[in-house]
Amino acid sequence: MTVDIAPSEPVAGTTGKPPLEILLCAPRGFCAGVVRAIDVVERALAIYGPPVYVRHEIVHNKYVVESLKRKGAVFVRELDEVPDGGAPVIFSAHGVAKTVPANADSRGLTTIDATCPLVTKVHREAEIHHKRGRHVLLVGHSGHPEVVGTMGQLPKGSITLVEDLDQIEALTPENPDNLAWVTQTTLSVDDTRHIVDALKQKFPTITGPHKDDICYATTNRQEAVKQVAPLVDALIVVGSSNSSNSQRLREVAERVGCPITRLVLRAEEIDWPAFEGIRKLGLTAGASAPEVLVEEIIDAFAARYDVMVDTVSTVIEDMVFPLPRELRSEAAE
Repeated sequence: MTVDIAPSEPVAGTTGKPPLEILLCAPRGFCAGVVRAIDVVERALAIYGPPVYVRHEIVHNKYVVESLKRKGAVFVRELDEVPDGGAPVIFSAHGVAKTVPANADSRGLTTIDATCPLVTKVHREAEIHHKRGRHVLLVGHSGHPEVVGTMGQLPKGSITLVEDLDQIEALTPENPDNLAWVTQTTLSVDDTRHIVDALKQKFPTITGPHKDDICYATTNRQEAVKQVAPLVDALIVVGSSNSSNSQRLREVAERVGCPITRLVLRAEEIDWPAFEGIRKLGLTAGASAPEVLVEEIIDAFAARYDVMVDTVSTVIEDMVFPLPRELRSEAAE
Protein backbone atom coordinates (compact mmCIF):
# COMPACT_ATOMS: atom_id res chain seq x y z
CA MET A 1 0.00 0.00 0.00
CA THR A 2 1.34 3.43 -0.90
CA VAL A 3 0.95 6.35 1.45
CA ASP A 4 0.84 9.82 -0.04
CA ILE A 5 1.49 12.82 2.20
CA ALA A 6 0.28 16.11 0.80
CA PRO A 7 2.50 19.15 1.29
CA SER A 8 1.97 21.19 4.43
CA GLU A 9 -0.29 24.20 4.30
CA PRO A 10 -0.66 26.82 7.04
CA VAL A 11 -3.99 27.08 8.82
CA ALA A 12 -2.97 29.74 11.32
CA GLY A 13 0.25 31.46 12.18
CA THR A 14 0.37 33.87 15.06
CA THR A 15 3.70 34.69 16.69
CA GLY A 16 4.01 33.19 20.12
CA LYS A 17 1.88 30.11 19.53
CA PRO A 18 3.58 26.70 19.84
CA PRO A 19 3.93 24.83 16.54
CA LEU A 20 1.67 21.88 15.80
CA GLU A 21 1.66 19.60 12.78
CA ILE A 22 -1.67 17.88 12.12
CA LEU A 23 -1.58 14.66 10.11
CA LEU A 24 -5.02 14.35 8.57
CA CYS A 25 -6.02 10.77 7.72
CA ALA A 26 -7.49 10.08 4.30
CA PRO A 27 -9.91 8.52 3.77
CA ARG A 28 -11.98 9.65 6.74
CA GLY A 29 -15.55 10.65 7.47
CA PHE A 30 -18.65 9.82 5.47
CA CYS A 31 -18.81 6.50 3.64
CA ALA A 32 -21.12 5.73 0.71
CA GLY A 33 -23.68 4.05 2.96
CA VAL A 34 -23.92 7.06 5.26
CA VAL A 35 -24.17 9.49 2.34
CA ARG A 36 -26.98 7.38 0.92
CA ALA A 37 -28.84 7.18 4.24
CA ILE A 38 -28.72 10.96 4.78
CA ASP A 39 -29.76 11.53 1.16
CA VAL A 40 -32.71 9.18 1.71
CA VAL A 41 -34.03 11.34 4.55
CA GLU A 42 -33.47 14.62 2.71
CA ARG A 43 -35.00 13.29 -0.51
CA ALA A 44 -38.03 11.95 1.37
CA LEU A 45 -38.50 15.34 3.02
CA ALA A 46 -38.37 17.01 -0.39
CA ILE A 47 -40.92 14.60 -1.89
CA TYR A 48 -43.36 14.09 0.97
CA GLY A 49 -42.70 17.18 3.07
CA PRO A 50 -42.25 17.07 6.84
CA PRO A 51 -42.70 15.21 9.02
CA VAL A 52 -40.78 12.17 7.86
CA TYR A 53 -40.32 9.52 10.55
CA VAL A 54 -37.03 7.69 11.04
CA ARG A 55 -36.79 4.56 13.16
CA HIS A 56 -33.69 4.92 15.33
CA GLU A 57 -30.81 7.24 14.43
CA ILE A 58 -30.36 7.21 10.66
CA VAL A 59 -26.59 7.06 11.34
CA HIS A 60 -24.72 7.18 14.62
CA ASN A 61 -23.84 10.84 14.76
CA LYS A 62 -25.69 13.33 16.95
CA TYR A 63 -24.71 16.32 14.78
CA VAL A 64 -26.24 14.68 11.70
CA VAL A 65 -29.38 13.64 13.58
CA GLU A 66 -29.95 17.11 15.02
CA SER A 67 -29.44 18.67 11.58
CA LEU A 68 -32.09 16.38 10.07
CA LYS A 69 -34.46 17.11 12.96
CA ARG A 70 -34.30 20.79 12.10
CA LYS A 71 -35.34 19.95 8.54
CA GLY A 72 -38.42 18.02 9.68
CA ALA A 73 -37.27 14.46 10.41
CA VAL A 74 -38.79 12.87 13.52
CA PHE A 75 -36.72 10.12 15.11
CA VAL A 76 -38.53 7.35 16.97
CA ARG A 77 -37.39 4.23 18.76
CA GLU A 78 -40.25 1.97 17.68
CA LEU A 79 -43.00 1.96 15.09
CA ASP A 80 -45.76 2.38 17.67
CA GLU A 81 -44.57 5.99 18.04
CA VAL A 82 -45.47 6.66 14.38
CA PRO A 83 -49.05 7.90 13.89
CA ASP A 84 -51.29 6.45 11.22
CA GLY A 85 -51.35 8.49 8.05
CA GLY A 86 -49.37 9.11 4.92
CA ALA A 87 -46.04 10.18 6.43
CA PRO A 88 -43.27 7.76 5.44
CA VAL A 89 -41.12 5.79 7.87
CA ILE A 90 -37.42 5.33 7.08
CA PHE A 91 -35.38 2.41 8.40
CA SER A 92 -31.85 3.39 9.43
CA ALA A 93 -28.59 2.50 7.68
CA HIS A 94 -27.93 -0.23 10.27
CA GLY A 95 -30.78 -2.42 9.04
CA VAL A 96 -33.75 -3.90 10.89
CA ALA A 97 -35.13 -7.30 11.82
CA LYS A 98 -37.72 -8.78 9.45
CA THR A 99 -40.46 -8.20 12.01
CA VAL A 100 -40.11 -4.41 11.67
CA PRO A 101 -41.18 -3.99 8.01
CA ALA A 102 -43.77 -6.73 8.55
CA ASN A 103 -45.32 -4.72 11.40
CA ALA A 104 -45.21 -1.57 9.27
CA ASP A 105 -46.98 -3.35 6.42
CA SER A 106 -49.68 -4.61 8.77
CA ARG A 107 -50.43 -0.98 9.69
CA GLY A 108 -50.34 0.21 6.10
CA LEU A 109 -47.37 2.51 6.72
CA THR A 110 -45.30 3.83 3.85
CA THR A 111 -41.73 2.59 4.41
CA ILE A 112 -38.38 3.43 2.87
CA ASP A 113 -35.38 1.23 3.57
CA ALA A 114 -32.10 3.14 4.04
CA THR A 115 -30.16 0.04 5.09
CA CYS A 116 -26.59 0.20 3.80
CA PRO A 117 -26.26 -2.20 0.84
CA LEU A 118 -23.22 -3.78 2.50
CA VAL A 119 -25.34 -4.60 5.56
CA THR A 120 -28.03 -6.00 3.28
CA LYS A 121 -25.32 -8.21 1.76
CA VAL A 122 -24.70 -9.73 5.20
CA HIS A 123 -28.45 -10.28 5.67
CA ARG A 124 -28.61 -12.15 2.37
CA GLU A 125 -25.57 -14.27 3.25
CA ALA A 126 -27.15 -15.29 6.56
CA GLU A 127 -30.41 -16.19 4.83
CA ILE A 128 -28.64 -18.32 2.23
CA HIS A 129 -26.69 -20.21 4.88
CA HIS A 130 -29.90 -20.83 6.82
CA LYS A 131 -31.70 -22.13 3.73
CA ARG A 132 -28.81 -24.53 3.18
CA GLY A 133 -29.23 -25.88 6.68
CA ARG A 134 -26.25 -24.24 8.31
CA HIS A 135 -26.27 -22.71 11.77
CA VAL A 136 -24.95 -19.16 11.47
CA LEU A 137 -22.37 -17.61 13.80
CA LEU A 138 -22.45 -13.81 13.74
CA VAL A 139 -19.28 -12.05 14.84
CA GLY A 140 -20.33 -8.72 16.32
CA HIS A 141 -21.18 -6.62 19.36
CA SER A 142 -24.27 -7.38 21.42
CA GLY A 143 -26.96 -4.71 21.30
CA HIS A 144 -25.62 -2.85 18.28
CA PRO A 145 -28.52 -2.05 15.90
CA GLU A 146 -26.77 -3.76 13.00
CA VAL A 147 -26.37 -6.96 15.02
CA VAL A 148 -30.00 -6.82 16.16
CA GLY A 149 -31.08 -6.41 12.54
CA THR A 150 -28.91 -9.24 11.23
CA MET A 151 -29.98 -11.69 13.93
CA GLY A 152 -33.57 -10.72 13.18
CA GLN A 153 -33.27 -12.04 9.62
CA LEU A 154 -33.39 -15.64 10.82
CA PRO A 155 -35.65 -17.69 13.09
CA LYS A 156 -34.71 -17.67 16.76
CA GLY A 157 -32.12 -20.32 17.59
CA SER A 158 -30.66 -20.50 14.09
CA ILE A 159 -28.05 -17.75 14.59
CA THR A 160 -25.59 -17.29 17.46
CA LEU A 161 -23.69 -14.11 18.35
CA VAL A 162 -19.94 -14.45 18.91
CA GLU A 163 -18.27 -11.45 20.57
CA ASP A 164 -14.87 -12.74 21.65
CA LEU A 165 -12.47 -15.67 21.78
CA ASP A 166 -13.79 -16.92 25.14
CA GLN A 167 -17.22 -17.46 23.61
CA ILE A 168 -15.70 -19.59 20.87
CA GLU A 169 -14.24 -21.94 23.45
CA ALA A 170 -17.69 -22.37 24.99
CA LEU A 171 -19.48 -23.06 21.68
CA THR A 172 -21.04 -26.53 21.43
CA PRO A 173 -23.24 -26.52 18.31
CA GLU A 174 -25.46 -29.50 17.55
CA ASN A 175 -23.79 -30.03 14.18
CA PRO A 176 -20.23 -28.61 14.26
CA ASP A 177 -19.67 -29.71 10.66
CA ASN A 178 -22.49 -27.59 9.30
CA LEU A 179 -21.72 -24.02 10.37
CA ALA A 180 -21.26 -20.65 8.66
CA TRP A 181 -19.97 -17.29 9.85
CA VAL A 182 -20.80 -13.70 8.96
CA THR A 183 -19.74 -10.45 10.63
CA GLN A 184 -20.93 -7.01 11.59
CA THR A 185 -19.59 -4.55 9.00
CA THR A 186 -18.00 -2.04 11.40
CA LEU A 187 -15.66 -4.21 13.46
CA SER A 188 -11.93 -3.99 14.05
CA VAL A 189 -10.27 -5.72 11.11
CA ASP A 190 -7.53 -7.22 13.30
CA ASP A 191 -9.81 -8.35 16.14
CA THR A 192 -12.21 -9.95 13.69
CA ARG A 193 -9.37 -11.78 11.94
CA HIS A 194 -8.34 -13.35 15.27
CA ILE A 195 -11.91 -14.44 16.00
CA VAL A 196 -12.45 -15.88 12.52
CA ASP A 197 -9.12 -17.73 12.68
CA ALA A 198 -10.20 -19.24 15.99
CA LEU A 199 -13.54 -20.29 14.51
CA LYS A 200 -11.77 -21.97 11.59
CA GLN A 201 -9.38 -23.74 13.93
CA LYS A 202 -12.19 -25.12 16.12
CA PHE A 203 -14.57 -25.82 13.22
CA PRO A 204 -12.42 -26.64 10.15
CA THR A 205 -15.42 -27.11 7.85
CA ILE A 206 -17.09 -23.79 8.71
CA THR A 207 -18.24 -21.76 5.69
CA GLY A 208 -17.53 -18.04 5.35
CA PRO A 209 -18.39 -15.20 2.96
CA HIS A 210 -16.75 -15.04 -0.46
CA LYS A 211 -15.66 -11.50 0.40
CA ASP A 212 -15.07 -9.99 3.85
CA ASP A 213 -18.19 -8.57 5.50
CA ILE A 214 -16.28 -5.72 7.16
CA CYS A 215 -17.04 -2.83 4.86
CA TYR A 216 -14.48 -1.11 2.65
CA ALA A 217 -14.83 2.18 4.55
CA THR A 218 -14.18 0.61 7.95
CA THR A 219 -11.13 -1.18 6.55
CA ASN A 220 -9.75 1.90 4.79
CA ARG A 221 -10.16 4.21 7.78
CA GLN A 222 -8.48 1.73 10.11
CA GLU A 223 -5.58 1.33 7.68
CA ALA A 224 -5.07 5.10 7.51
CA VAL A 225 -4.99 5.28 11.32
CA LYS A 226 -2.41 2.48 11.41
CA GLN A 227 -0.19 4.58 9.15
CA VAL A 228 -0.61 7.83 11.08
CA ALA A 229 -0.84 6.79 14.74
CA PRO A 230 2.83 5.70 15.14
CA LEU A 231 3.97 9.10 13.79
CA VAL A 232 2.08 11.38 16.20
CA ASP A 233 1.98 12.31 19.89
CA ALA A 234 -1.82 12.12 20.02
CA LEU A 235 -4.73 11.20 17.79
CA ILE A 236 -8.32 12.40 17.75
CA VAL A 237 -11.19 10.45 16.20
CA VAL A 238 -14.13 12.68 15.36
CA GLY A 239 -17.33 10.76 15.98
CA SER A 240 -20.11 9.83 18.38
CA SER A 241 -19.55 7.53 21.34
CA ASN A 242 -22.27 5.17 20.07
CA SER A 243 -20.57 4.81 16.67
CA SER A 244 -18.99 1.37 16.42
CA ASN A 245 -16.62 2.22 13.58
CA SER A 246 -15.45 5.38 15.40
CA GLN A 247 -14.74 3.44 18.59
CA ARG A 248 -12.76 0.90 16.58
CA LEU A 249 -10.60 3.69 15.09
CA ARG A 250 -9.68 4.86 18.58
CA GLU A 251 -8.83 1.28 19.59
CA VAL A 252 -6.68 0.80 16.50
CA ALA A 253 -4.68 3.94 17.36
CA GLU A 254 -4.16 2.70 20.91
CA ARG A 255 -3.10 -0.74 19.70
CA VAL A 256 -0.35 0.61 17.44
CA GLY A 257 1.07 2.63 20.33
CA CYS A 258 -0.30 6.15 20.07
CA PRO A 259 0.11 7.52 23.64
CA ILE A 260 -2.97 9.79 23.65
CA THR A 261 -6.18 8.86 21.82
CA ARG A 262 -9.54 10.56 22.17
CA LEU A 263 -12.98 10.17 20.59
CA VAL A 264 -14.77 13.52 20.41
CA LEU A 265 -17.87 14.74 18.62
CA ARG A 266 -17.31 18.50 18.78
CA ALA A 267 -14.43 20.85 19.58
CA GLU A 268 -16.10 21.75 22.88
CA GLU A 269 -15.38 18.20 24.09
CA ILE A 270 -11.60 18.46 23.66
CA ASP A 271 -9.70 17.77 26.87
CA TRP A 272 -7.08 20.47 26.35
CA PRO A 273 -4.78 19.54 29.28
CA ALA A 274 -4.33 16.09 27.74
CA PHE A 275 -2.76 17.65 24.64
CA GLU A 276 -0.26 19.96 26.38
CA GLY A 277 3.20 19.69 24.89
CA ILE A 278 2.28 17.76 21.76
CA ARG A 279 3.98 18.59 18.48
CA LYS A 280 2.19 16.19 16.11
CA LEU A 281 -1.53 15.41 16.15
CA GLY A 282 -3.30 12.75 14.12
CA LEU A 283 -6.88 13.46 13.09
CA THR A 284 -9.49 11.21 11.53
CA ALA A 285 -13.27 10.82 11.53
CA GLY A 286 -15.64 7.89 11.75
CA ALA A 287 -17.75 6.94 8.74
CA SER A 288 -20.79 8.80 10.10
CA ALA A 289 -18.97 12.05 11.02
CA PRO A 290 -19.29 15.02 8.63
CA GLU A 291 -16.23 16.91 7.46
CA VAL A 292 -17.48 20.15 9.01
CA LEU A 293 -16.72 18.64 12.44
CA VAL A 294 -13.17 17.81 11.37
CA GLU A 295 -12.72 21.43 10.27
CA GLU A 296 -14.12 22.59 13.60
CA ILE A 297 -11.46 20.56 15.45
CA ILE A 298 -8.69 21.96 13.26
CA ASP A 299 -9.93 25.50 13.87
CA ALA A 300 -9.96 24.90 17.63
CA PHE A 301 -6.32 23.79 17.57
CA ALA A 302 -5.42 26.66 15.22
CA ALA A 303 -6.67 29.10 17.86
CA ARG A 304 -4.08 27.72 20.28
CA TYR A 305 -1.24 26.53 18.04
CA ASP A 306 0.64 27.60 14.93
CA VAL A 307 -0.86 24.80 12.83
CA MET A 308 0.39 23.11 9.69
CA VAL A 309 -1.76 20.39 8.11
CA ASP A 310 -0.47 17.38 6.15
CA THR A 311 -2.86 14.89 4.57
CA VAL A 312 -1.80 11.24 4.73
CA SER A 313 -3.65 9.39 1.97
CA THR A 314 -3.66 5.59 1.84
CA VAL A 315 -6.35 4.93 -0.77
CA ILE A 316 -8.84 6.80 -2.95
CA GLU A 317 -12.49 5.91 -2.41
CA ASP A 318 -15.04 6.21 -5.21
CA MET A 319 -17.89 4.00 -3.98
CA VAL A 320 -21.43 5.33 -4.60
CA PHE A 321 -24.73 3.65 -3.72
CA PRO A 322 -27.94 4.62 -5.55
CA LEU A 323 -31.02 5.78 -3.67
CA PRO A 324 -33.91 3.33 -3.12
CA ARG A 325 -35.98 3.04 -6.27
CA GLU A 326 -39.00 4.90 -4.87
CA LEU A 327 -36.88 8.00 -4.20
CA ARG A 328 -35.14 8.24 -7.55
CA SER A 329 -36.27 11.20 -9.62
CA GLU A 330 -38.21 9.26 -12.23
CA ALA A 331 -40.06 7.19 -9.62
CA ALA A 332 -40.80 10.13 -7.35
CA GLU A 333 -42.27 12.11 -10.20
